[in-house]
Amino acid sequence: MLFRSTSMREPADALVLFGVTGDLCYRKIFPALYRLARRERFSTPVIGVARAGWKREQLIERVRASIHEFVADRDPAVLAQFVQLFHYVDGDYREAATFTALRKALGAARHPLHYLSIPPSMFPVVVKAFGASGCAAGSRVVVEKPFGRDLASARALNRVLHGVFDEASIFRIDHYLGKEPVQNLLYFRFANSFLEPMWNRNYVASVQITMAEQIGVAGRGRFYEEAGAIRDVVQSHLLQVAALLAMEPPVAGDSDSMREEKVKVLKAMPPLSTEQVVRGQFRGYREEPGVAPDSRVETYAALRLEIDSWRWAGVPFYVRAGKRMPVTATEVVVDLRPPPARVFGGLGQEQPNYIRFRLGPDVAIALGARAKRAGAGMKGRAVELFVTQEQGDAMDAYERLIGDALAGDASLFARQDEVEVAWAVVDPILSPGTEPLAYEPGTWGPAPADELIHGPCGWHNPGPDAQSWSRSCA
Repeated sequence: MLFRSTSMREPADALVLFGVTGDLCYRKIFPALYRLARRERFSTPVIGVARAGWKREQLIERVRASIHEFVADRDPAVLAQFVQLFHYVDGDYREAATFTALRKALGAARHPLHYLSIPPSMFPVVVKAFGASGCAAGSRVVVEKPFGRDLASARALNRVLHGVFDEASIFRIDHYLGKEPVQNLLYFRFANSFLEPMWNRNYVASVQITMAEQIGVAGRGRFYEEAGAIRDVVQSHLLQVAALLAMEPPVAGDSDSMREEKVKVLKAMPPLSTEQVVRGQFRGYREEPGVAPDSRVETYAALRLEIDSWRWAGVPFYVRAGKRMPVTATEVVVDLRPPPARVFGGLGQEQPNYIRFRLGPDVAIALGARAKRAGAGMKGRAVELFVTQEQGDAMDAYERLIGDALAGDASLFARQDEVEVAWAVVDPILSPGTEPLAYEPGTWGPAPADELIHGPCGWHNPGPDAQSWSRSCA
């Protein structure tokens, strides 16, 4: 039975956390809810559902432990009120009695928000139980990543979701879209008029997006064997960043207008071929617990994307993500074309003009230019002008996104067609049948990735802070 949304702008009057005893709730969701409560933006009853044999008191102690571990600036009075919001339903997700008990616990709630912090294999089981039990009536559902493993499985999951909920009631969460630096990138693009005249193929030579992580798989070898770099961050996080960089101005600031423009960009990306991708695996990955000794899963991926649109045709978008890199940092560099004529002969253009967005862990926007070097001759040097620099997120991504979902604001959540078209871009390269190239931990990945870059400069390598980076230019 399909339950249609009556008013998605109605605030949720109950929050149901499936998988409430799990790691995601403990590390991310409980702290996010507490911070919302401290800002006086959350006072909604919370019903935790799990098969742990717990009582309410054990859940409350779990919540307290989470806040003490992950929130430094605690307010005892706020915490005392916060934990009283929690209730608990124990049961197996496959049993109808669990959802009967949940329906009873919801009481008079008319617009509950169901949050599925559970293994993806259980999404269909729980969603179908919502429909059979009536728990879906008037409600919304938040679905955690991953939304499938490929295009076919994403479509299958969406069919299950649409069998019970209409699209306006489905909130597919990608925490990366809730990060302050990513929002800053979107705002900077459309709040400043000086960018628009040059934000096209006539002035932009290339775009680079790098997500580097110093850590390896951090004990999550079994999970990573099911994901890999392309599924884990490229298909979701980095294609979203590319869409934000390339999208046309939306006609309004509402969720549908924003998402419509992102979908247009993703649809303009031809599916990738193996010639556009370099896959790597850091030495030592196969010795990680839970990793197959002959694993072909990539811990590094570099891609050359194309966007066949009027604005971006012919401009390569280079995307790179990897584990065990020299630093942990995410940066975007938009290289501009050189001036049409070199007034100062023989000067050269060692470093092109560029715009650089530092998306984490610290935040910055900088402009790369050339200025005259002091002295008698007309010789230049590269300079970088910082537009803005901040430290970290003002609001945690989960705090922002859960707050939006509770309010019914879908702006930062993925729509069905957005998810499916992103999978369509990477689908041809998910099972290449070849082993990834080995690279040493602490390096920038396998050398053949350098051959993807066309132009005078190689990969832009972020530094440990916003003001340090490196790359070689001809």
